[in-house]
Amino acid sequence: MTHEKAARRRVGMKDVALEADVSLGTVSNALNRPELVAGPTLARVLAVIDSLGYVRTEGARQLHGWAARILAVLVPDLTHPFSAALATGVEQAAREAGLGVMVCTGTRGREEEAHHLSLITSHRIRGAVLTSGEAAGRTAAAFHRHAVPYVVADRCGPRPGACSVGIDDVAGGHAAVRHLIDQGHRSIAYVSGPGLQQVRDRRTGAVDAVTQAGLARTALREVTCADLTVSAGKDAGHRILGLPHRPSAVFCADDLLALGVLQALYEAGLRVPEDLAVVGYDDIEYAASAVVPLTSVRRPAVAMGRQAGRLLVEETTCGAGHEHAHVVLRPELVVRRSTLAVPAR
Repeated sequence: MTHEKAARRRVGMKDVALEADVSLGTVSNALNRPELVAGPTLARVLAVIDSLGYVRTEGARQLHGWAARILAVLVPDLTHPFSAALATGVEQAAREAGLGVMVCTGTRGREEEAHHLSLITSHRIRGAVLTSGEAAGRTAAAFHRHAVPYVVADRCGPRPGACSVGIDDVAGGHAAVRHLIDQGHRSIAYVSGPGLQQVRDRRTGAVDAVTQAGLARTALREVTCADLTVSAGKDAGHRILGLPHRPSAVFCADDLLALGVLQALYEAGLRVPEDLAVVGYDDIEYAASAVVPLTSVRRPAVAMGRQAGRLLVEETTCGAGHEHAHVVLRPELVVRRSTLAVPAR
């Protein structure tokens, strides 16, 4: 079947089966129980679904019991304090509506994605809150194919066909570096993480603060990390200490990175902030209780999760009458001892 013919009428499962050269049962399993389908076959069926634009009907969704009393929330890693706080917010919204929550962790790979889809489509799940990450776009597309209502959390800007709740991370990055500049720093390192949009937005804000202050672009140097973890931050701290012209301040894209940098500085016998000032991001619970209380950009994770959960409840209650909303929350700079002194250099 040509794509032009498919476009003239609604594409059905038979069309997908014919184009992919598989049985209707295989197409059904690919949609409902993907773990039962061999990898190459699953990939072929999903590719055909995408190319033909097949979308499961509302009727099919109702047959699978979507008016259920459980919400799902997908987070990359529940051990990260921000993810845990966001999931807590979703749970609060669910409880307000008399619903429960299923938390799915590990959302970066296709195998994990297939597992979560299988759980969501084979159990009585009402809808899902999807946290934005490396695989968020692919997972959202899969939810759309399966007619699963979803809300994207931790992502700014409209997403077609879904509500979203995000943080203005550009403003957050700008506030962090503007604070360091106001404290007298003219050489700043930005410790970044993996290629997430949020990390890139924080860097954009940091660069804007430097240029708006009339400083050379070289006043901000980037030190990259593969992960947002304490160990990655500690490694970044050692690399910063090895630079030929060491900066006087460090802005980290995540509090766990900042805590790792603090460890590296402590082991080297340096004082914070006298020798090196440090700013983190997220304002997790451990930030205020660090050996040197950490200045951080606060992201209201619980409030974000609660808002995302409420939007999902509203959408799954109102149905076709629901209008998608796109909420942007403002970050807040929380100043503590890790940045308060101006270095004598």
